[in-house]
Amino acid sequence: MIGPDGDESTPPSELPVGDLLADGTVTVNLPVPSSALAIGAHPDDIEFGGGATLAKWARAGCRVHHLVLTDGSKGSWDPDEDLAALVAARAAESRAAAAVIEGTEVGLATDGRVLFLGRVDGELANGENERREVAAVIRRLTPAVVLAHDPWRRYRLHPDHRNAGFLSLDALVAARDPHFFPDLGIAPHRPEALLLFEADLPNHVEDATGFESVKVDALLCHTSQGVSTMGLASGPPGQSTSGVEAFETKVHRQLSAHGDLAELPVGEAFHLIPVL
Repeated sequence: MIGPDGDESTPPSELPVGDLLADGTVTVNLPVPSSALAIGAHPDDIEFGGGATLAKWARAGCRVHHLVLTDGSKGSWDPDEDLAALVAARAAESRAAAAVIEGTEVGLATDGRVLFLGRVDGELANGENERREVAAVIRRLTPAVVLAHDPWRRYRLHPDHRNAGFLSLDALVAARDPHFFPDLGIAPHRPEALLLFEADLPNHVEDATGFESVKVDALLCHTSQGVSTMGLASGPPGQSTSGVEAFETKVHRQLSAHGDLAELPVGEAFHLIPVL
């Protein structure tokens, strides 16, 4: 049998059908990757799912890219909202949040680090064109680690989160294998690991100690979502101190609950797939 490195004496590490999931095993802290690509359905999903982890890695030298799949155009409860203005605002908010995670000023290190697929919010599909575009991004950026939505999260209501997860996984498979989309003219790329946030079955925790406030600050960049997503009283977060404090408390409570999985003070939990 020829192994993955061409050595006839080395069997594959596992059968292609996969092994049984180990119950109760939680790993902690991947080595800081050289580069990471975080894929979110909407502006702010990446910060909710892995903002502290990305900030920790960025400060340690990891090159972080964000790929936002939809335009965020349904992110308002106001029926009279100017949707073109909302889309522009949400793109700017994503860039501002990325700058907070990066620890730099908006428009400097984050230039080119925040990418937008531009699909209509609420109508994201896992179609061939979408897979082609996301696979091209993965091949072009060659991330060591990809972060994405867990598409198997039970009882998920929003279709974009489900579809974003499956789209990310299907595009990753296409990016790694040479016979998918050869017309792209970009060499295949196989990331070293995949971290699924909003995990239905978390098996990995990244220590978020020292990056709690960075996660909060990055999320608060998404001022258009102050009422609908964050539960702030009204307007930009700075106009609602009590609302901001309540939101911070929720974020810290979740970080603490995630950390508990690995006996850490605070953390962000994922499902880690280490063999791609």
